[in-house]
Amino acid sequence: MKISLFNIVICASVGLQLISCKQQTPQAVIDQYHRNGELDGSVLVVKNNKTVYDSALGFSNIEKGLKADKNTSFYIASLSKSFTAAAVIQLQEKGLLDYDDKASHYVELPEYAKDVSIRQLLNHTSGIKDYESLLSGKKALTNQDVIGWLKSLKKLEFASGSQFEYSNSGYIILSQIIQNISQKSYKEYITEHIIAPLQLNHTYVYDSSTVIENKALGYNQHKKPDDYSILTTGDGGIYSTPGDLYQYDQALRNFTLINKANTALMYTPAVLTNGETSNYGFGWYIENTGNGKVVSHTGGLNGFRALFWRDLQHNSCIIALTNQGDAFPLHDFLKDMKKAIEEN
Repeated sequence: MKISLFNIVICASVGLQLISCKQQTPQAVIDQYHRNGELDGSVLVVKNNKTVYDSALGFSNIEKGLKADKNTSFYIASLSKSFTAAAVIQLQEKGLLDYDDKASHYVELPEYAKDVSIRQLLNHTSGIKDYESLLSGKKALTNQDVIGWLKSLKKLEFASGSQFEYSNSGYIILSQIIQNISQKSYKEYITEHIIAPLQLNHTYVYDSSTVIENKALGYNQHKKPDDYSILTTGDGGIYSTPGDLYQYDQALRNFTLINKANTALMYTPAVLTNGETSNYGFGWYIENTGNGKVVSHTGGLNGFRALFWRDLQHNSCIIALTNQGDAFPLHDFLKDMKKAIEEN
């Protein structure tokens, strides 16, 4: 039987398409990033409530040759803000605060910030200057250090409520509010009201006394040590695993931690004084797509990068935690993974 050149081309084209499709599975995308030296860490991918990937790659401790596993706890950086927001919401549900209360009712703030509301701290419209670019290189930096620095400033960055500008400082103030209202440390409150009830057995609020047996150390893109070294809470300060974060995701979907009305509010963008809306609610970035609402957050400090993407309509998640710092092209990875779960 003769085979025409046309048929050969068609067969080759179909073959390439099949290979291309195969390369776009979540497993293939993750393996490729790992082979390229861009991803060491732990990844969990869920599509329509079904786990399609759940594994760890690389080392938790390069010097000791310790491989990461699914129970290795990674520093999650700004993903911690969702925990802080959930804690504030719990206090509101108990009648212990109102979102439009002045934060200065609960914590001592400089005069220029006395009218900033709790709501504005939650949705990053407070105008309080972000400390991170100036202070985060200081080892053992504490909340008190940051608040002391804020008191040395003279004014807000802009009129509260008029703009969205991400502020780690604002979430440190929220941490202090949680402590002052509950009369517990931030670590104690989060552990007692979120971590323990949900049995997040590999999640820890980190302080100088915390011992995490299976903890990932941070490295830069050249695999040189670049470990987490500050002690602030509210804006960060939490170690976790993708598995624990997925349990947390499910609790938020099922209204286990906070009620349905507050959950909807948490995923509602802030309205600015000029009538425009931001793309941030209480601890989450918000995107309205043609297929429903998606919320997400990223984080990074020192040798750690973190990604938490949640499709609320389809009960799908992409959770990636890495201890290889700048080697991980976080936004490219998310784009490729979203495409992979859409196509497979």
